[in-house]
Amino acid sequence: MSTSAPDVGARDRVELSIGGMTCASCAARIEKKLNRMDGVEATVNFATEKARVDFGHGTTVEDLIATVERTGYTAELPPPPAAPEPAAATAPRESGPGYPHRDRLLISAVLAVPVVLLSMVPALQFTDWQWLAFALTGPVVVYGGLPFHRAAWTSLRHGAATMDTLVSLGTLAAFGWSCWALFGGRAGLPGTHHDFSLSVGDTDASSTLYLETAAAVTVLILLGRYLEARSKRRAGAALHALLDLGAKDVAVLQYEGGGREAPSDKGGGGRPAWREVRLPVDRLTVGTRFVVRPGETIATDGVVVEGGSAVDTSMLTGESVPVEVTVGDAVTGATVNAGGRLVVEATRVGADTRLARMARLVEEAQNGKAAAQRLADRISAVFVPVVILIALATLVVWLLATDSPTEAFTASVAVLIIACPCALGLATPTALMVGTGRGAQLGILIKGPEVLETTRTVDTVVLDKTGTVTTGRMTLLAVHTAEGVDGAEALRLAGAVEHASEHPIARAIAEAAAGAGGLPAVEDFRNVPGRGVQGVVAGRTVVAGREALLADRAQHL
Repeated sequence: MSTSAPDVGARDRVELSIGGMTCASCAARIEKKLNRMDGVEATVNFATEKARVDFGHGTTVEDLIATVERTGYTAELPPPPAAPEPAAATAPRESGPGYPHRDRLLISAVLAVPVVLLSMVPALQFTDWQWLAFALTGPVVVYGGLPFHRAAWTSLRHGAATMDTLVSLGTLAAFGWSCWALFGGRAGLPGTHHDFSLSVGDTDASSTLYLETAAAVTVLILLGRYLEARSKRRAGAALHALLDLGAKDVAVLQYEGGGREAPSDKGGGGRPAWREVRLPVDRLTVGTRFVVRPGETIATDGVVVEGGSAVDTSMLTGESVPVEVTVGDAVTGATVNAGGRLVVEATRVGADTRLARMARLVEEAQNGKAAAQRLADRISAVFVPVVILIALATLVVWLLATDSPTEAFTASVAVLIIACPCALGLATPTALMVGTGRGAQLGILIKGPEVLETTRTVDTVVLDKTGTVTTGRMTLLAVHTAEGVDGAEALRLAGAVEHASEHPIARAIAEAAAGAGGLPAVEDFRNVPGRGVQGVVAGRTVVAGREALLADRAQHL
């Protein structure tokens, strides 16, 4: 077996769920490690917590997972696409930063608020207040900041630095300095006060505390991670909404067997008897026949084998006018039956349906990277080491310039903490998730991030269907009658018989007729699938529908 370069024409693609990422620099590290493998092209998205990897036959999925794990993170294959609940495969993972830290955030906030108030409002500082602040800050830094410290240690063991490194260094430095000032300096003496000032001046380093800095920064970063996770989950919820357009259960036709005849076969004809059984939609198989009544959602892609109706396909095509279907016509899952009763034979189920493929298209677009995001990722990869060097340089320069450890430490910690733009690598992918997901809800499928980026240059939009820009609700504009026929009477009779139909055109006629006056009762109503309706109104036979229906009754136009 040759170990030369893999055949570019024969490549596999896999999507991995990545765990343990806390910022964009984490994603950049994983992407860099994967792309160093022979024949591998990888894209890692921090917002979706997934990696899309193309690789040759000389590499296995196990090799890819092992590489990610050696980098300090976890990787696994997502659930198979044929799972009963496809939405679960696209849901934002709860292992990311944010939602699991909600309790941690609340506890830390409750402890940090008194520390901030005591440290920044001298009037609240009683004797030995600093020890109470120290007791409250300890759990915040240790327990509240544990995710940051753990992530920073993991990165350090792998010779890397992330945004968590900045947070961990800044909070531990502030807390460590305060511990030295309390136990080895003058800050722990009774009656010590901590004045709040916006200016930097000469102060005694041994009496200066940074407890409020350590507590407040930990809480604020936890809050930021929580808000990040919530925005990611809301963006993923838009994709859930697309998948939720499908039916949840379906009336399946099952053969009773046992020689029993259908109830309608009185006198015996040997026809098999069928009965309806309500089943979850994930139990549908190819070839299964199911019933779709007026107003119901078609459960899966199939072919009409019995009946005729008008089907609302606006979620698929954007066209508001329902499409007439009859025996032999194909129908799509998640579209709505707007007319008569249909019996459909399933031709595609699960991940093969058009709706599932639409969802995959949206998810692939969310996993893609825009040019702006790639730029942010490149910046994140070198940002943290540069910030740490700047913080060290700041410490040295301030010590040489002022000979004041307090001022030097304050400036150095400020650099570490303030220069922690976690949103740097999250804003673009989150915006992409929201845009593609919300677009899918509204019937707009976006193939990739480059499409969204190029829309800023669009100055003309051309639509191939007028129905895509309508309200989707038809109304009657005018009534034209033959010579000698009263238009109001014709509308009244037609509206009465159309009132018994579920067809969108029938509803428009019935609403217009009802607005002009009361509608008389209809008798002997009959729906002719795909053609129209008929009935008896006030002793007069009324036929409303297509030209072919009128021709059948010798009423030629």
